[in-house]
Amino acid sequence: MNASARPDPDSSPAAGPWTTTPVTARLLRGALEVEPTAHGVLPHRLPARARAQCTDGQLARAEAQPSGVRLAFRTRATAVELDALRTTMAYEGAPPRPDGVYDLVVDGRLAGQGSVDGGHVLWVDLSTGAEERRPGPVGTVRFPRLPEGVKDIEIWLPHNEITELVALRTDAPVEEAPVPERRVWLHHGSSISHGSNATSPTAIWPALAAARGGVELVNLGFGGGALLDGFTARALRDTPADLISVKIGINLVNTDLMRLRAFTPAVHSFLDTIREGHPTTPLLVVSPLLCPIHEDTPGPSAPDLSEIGEGRLSFRATGDPAERAAGKLTLTVVRDELARLVERRAADDARLYYLDGRELYGEADAAELPLPDRLHPDTATHRRVGERFAALAFGADGPFGGPGG
Repeated sequence: MNASARPDPDSSPAAGPWTTTPVTARLLRGALEVEPTAHGVLPHRLPARARAQCTDGQLARAEAQPSGVRLAFRTRATAVELDALRTTMAYEGAPPRPDGVYDLVVDGRLAGQGSVDGGHVLWVDLSTGAEERRPGPVGTVRFPRLPEGVKDIEIWLPHNEITELVALRTDAPVEEAPVPERRVWLHHGSSISHGSNATSPTAIWPALAAARGGVELVNLGFGGGALLDGFTARALRDTPADLISVKIGINLVNTDLMRLRAFTPAVHSFLDTIREGHPTTPLLVVSPLLCPIHEDTPGPSAPDLSEIGEGRLSFRATGDPAERAAGKLTLTVVRDELARLVERRAADDARLYYLDGRELYGEADAAELPLPDRLHPDTATHRRVGERFAALAFGADGPFGGPGG
């Protein structure tokens, strides 16, 4: 598994000769598929068959951003380097976005953070939708001066940057980390589950909830992509898991994708497909968090570019509340229908559960921690949502609580 390489005098201090370890699927957790590239490997959170069934560029970018994906290995190394080729987003007229963050976790505790430079940049003109890809070089993130002795290391990849993994170097050999005995939690949701405006990959609410719940996370949260797609349901169906949750609603409203007539059968079909592969697995349906602009106003959402030059982008709802009578979806409509639908199905499915998203983030929370762009939570809100989800879902009385949960 390991190949020796000469020490790099310009690199961070190392106790011994550098060892280069090929990055393969065996070292990765949280990815459904790993694609070989010209530079290394690209983790995917949807399989190739699913990717082939959708030409939407936003979903393609979202599933290739490795939210919840981490390198995991055991080593005595006291210095670690990872070469990666990132692809970032930039918006015309706006300041540069912050670099994506790599979180180093040693024996279960956050021990360091870093970023890579270089990489490709996808420039987007929000006023026209035009895109331009500008290529860039491979970068390196370094973690020196780690503690002595054998340790289990995880490097959580940036949740908001497409990341091709090129090379892993350490100053001692690495081996695969033992397979965790923890239960696997498979989660699907929108940009909020993807990580939205959280500052680092272990600060997104699913990662926080997984840590508190003592489970292994597989995060299929896709920015703008929680749209009841059949290929996503099949990916959930075919992915091994002990616990499953699906967070449904906000993207259907803010894309104005469907009316109530289509929504209800689509949810049934989505859940039916998951149940084909997981007939008795605890399955939790989560309705949307509070989002004041869409509680009673349909979508679509539209960006407000008035302050983008100062680095502030916000969103507004452009629908007409009167159109609810014609079946347009709002978050209130979605919650009512999901609660009714799950209650009806649960009569024949004892391991199907419902959680109102306002229990995770409701009116009092919005007053204290308003959504900065009126659509996505910040890091403090991610923490609150993660803590509450852990208590409600993984607690003793929750649907995922206890060894049988």
